[in-house]
Amino acid sequence: MKLENDTRISEFLLLGFSEKPELQPLLFGLFLSMYLITVFGNLLIILAVSSDSHLHTPMYFFLANLSFVDICFTSTTIPKMLVNIKTQRKVITYDSCITQIYFFILFIGLDNFLLTVMAYDRFVAICHPLHYTVIMNPRLCVLLVLVSWIMSALHSLLENLMVLRLSFCTVLEIPHFFCELDQIIQLACSDTFLNNMVMYFATVLLVGGPLAWILYSYSKIISSIRGISSAQGKYKAFSTCASHLSVVSLFYCTGLGVYLSSAAPQSSHASAVASVMYTVVTPMLNPFIYSLRNKEIMGALHVFFRGKP
Repeated sequence: MKLENDTRISEFLLLGFSEKPELQPLLFGLFLSMYLITVFGNLLIILAVSSDSHLHTPMYFFLANLSFVDICFTSTTIPKMLVNIKTQRKVITYDSCITQIYFFILFIGLDNFLLTVMAYDRFVAICHPLHYTVIMNPRLCVLLVLVSWIMSALHSLLENLMVLRLSFCTVLEIPHFFCELDQIIQLACSDTFLNNMVMYFATVLLVGGPLAWILYSYSKIISSIRGISSAQGKYKAFSTCASHLSVVSLFYCTGLGVYLSSAAPQSSHASAVASVMYTVVTPMLNPFIYSLRNKEIMGALHVFFRGKP
């Protein structure tokens, strides 16, 4: 029987993780807790950086922006999932799905670019310390963040426009907890060759390019650290990069895990579970990675809440 195309569909169904009623309260409590930890932890980073003038440096300026983006990133998907679990409804309207795709791509792109900018900041600080304040001036810092926003917004807009040209079949079930771009493209009845080409090209250019720069930066950083004579100097130089390197590894490794799981056959459920790592777990862990061993962040928070150093 021929499937009927419908370019004016009104809604999709988000299948989520499990249809078992007994698991719904557990899933709701788990994801609500993770979401609140993510929002609260990243807000503390922003609060610490904005309240302490000693933290008004390029490194912490980029960190505050990353924390803001992580809050927005998780807020794009988790609240809708929580509502669906609570109401036992899996429906998401077509317009909401398109909007979710736009903001999801926007904020994950910003995460990618900001991590790259932060790698450049560490590269200049360690490899060109005498010129650091000249190179990483406030104007350049703002420009780097602005360019990151513009590039992410344009890429997200392009992907959305490519989705809007698609027509869909009567089967509109998304085996995921949010409107993931690849899953939406797979549901289309119209030709998706151009969509796939744009998606793959953007991935190579906008993910592969920044990743290559991060790897290059750290190769130079490691080379510079090896040239430091004292062990204490080596430790101090590496400690300034350790948190960022941990977050970069977590971000790209979880993203690679999602890609590999989605490429495997019969992997829809596995892909949804893997997606939790970079959509929920990574933004939740970032504040802990950046703050627990950072005396400046902890000191700023202590001063803010206690009112004294």
